[in-house]
Amino acid sequence: MIQNKEDLKNYLRQDQIALGKKEQKRPNPLADEIWRFQILMRKTEYFVNTADNPFTKLIAFLYRYRYHRFCVKLGFHIPLNVFEEGLSIAHYGALVVNSKAKIGKNCRIHAMVVIGATNGNPAAPVIGDNVYIGAGAKIIGNLHIADNVAIGANAVVVKSIEDPGTTWAGVPAKKISDNDSRQNLSPDIFL
Repeated sequence: MIQNKEDLKNYLRQDQIALGKKEQKRPNPLADEIWRFQILMRKTEYFVNTADNPFTKLIAFLYRYRYHRFCVKLGFHIPLNVFEEGLSIAHYGALVVNSKAKIGKNCRIHAMVVIGATNGNPAAPVIGDNVYIGAGAKIIGNLHIADNVAIGANAVVVKSIEDPGTTWAGVPAKKISDNDSRQNLSPDIFL
């Protein structure tokens, strides 16, 4: 969670690297919607988490408003303070994440993914570091996903994945290989 300006700078840099934009100084205003969204998300988290007087609370409110508008534009429902640094959203379009979910560092997530609770149970998934989530995957319920796991496109995960460094796919998701998520993530995050 972003608690100060140093945290903010670190999160922004790690997200930039995870998005494969390491050499760019800033997002292209005519493109790079995802990168601009992630910058706004991190700044909103910073202002919301650090607002301690009426002026900073007003700034936090304005950032939250802009953030909400950008989420609607891109088709995202991503609550604040859910993703650790190194987030890489592959494409815009329908992405739903429960506010109680906790997702670790260096997560790459594709469109049409749902990470949520089920059956009236408010508990949501806890996802480890370096996890790749393919397009259309559903991760539902009170479960844990280990580090370095790859979840294939359209997989439905309803049970915890305790084996780190494995690949899972299918409905319901089953282990299909011992390959980890490294080949699906930006190589620069491992430097």
